Amino acid sequence: MSSEPGVDQIGRFVEQALGEADATLGRPVQVASAVDEVADRLLTAVALGEFLPGERLPVERALAALLGVSRSTVHEAVGRLRSAGIVEVRRGRAGGAFVRSDWSTNSADAVSRTIGVRGAELEQLLDLRGMVEGMVARTAAERRTESDVSALREALAAFAAARTPQQEHVADAAIHRAVTAATGNPQVASLTQGLLATVTVGLPIEPYTRDVFDLALAEHTALVEAVVAGEVERAGTVARAHFAMTARAVRGVLRRGHVPRP
Repeated sequence: MSSEPGVDQIGRFVEQALGEADATLGRPVQVASAVDEVADRLLTAVALGEFLPGERLPVERALAALLGVSRSTVHEAVGRLRSAGIVEVRRGRAGGAFVRSDWSTNSADAVSRTIGVRGAELEQLLDLRGMVEGMVARTAAERRTESDVSALREALAAFAAARTPQQEHVADAAIHRAVTAATGNPQVASLTQGLLATVTVGLPIEPYTRDVFDLALAEHTALVEAVVAGEVERAGTVARAHFAMTARAVRGVLRRGHVPRP
């Protein structure tokens, strides 16, 4: 019998993790310091690799909805990042706030304030996410259809062909969406996105850095192959190991910022 937790059990775990008031990393922004906290979260997201150099931040309306604050709060927070040299704001139809390629990595204070103060809880959430993603991959391997197989192979080919960090980031997300879709349960996407938001800083975006591309390609290939072949146990094992990359990204930023972990 498999030792992997079932869907219902994991669902209860996630409900508890996501439902504890002001106890998760994706907690609502506190009104009294909303601009400070939004600026810290955005800076931490950049430090984690959720937003890469040259990449545009989500539009202010989307960020406001994700973080539960007003657009004026987001606008002021982005202005602070611009003043600090983290982003540059471009005008026009294709404009927006773009992460600068030469931004300073002096983000220890922001990282500490947003994710470093909940070290023990962070470790629990990272472990939970590994369990959830293992379950998702196992279910995908059991239920995938021919349409899912085509989507998985297309997404993997796009990742392998990517030539810029931005293309890799987009293709990476497409692979994970395809795996999630292969479960045949639309609620799974909401569950995994909510958990990702708690693991990072309230922004459900996978941390990603260019220096892990070769490893990510190998792991994506193994994951897609296992799901396509219907290898349930292998899919779960590969997925859980692959999503440890998020944990390593978070811990790496904490180490660079000299933020103590329990």
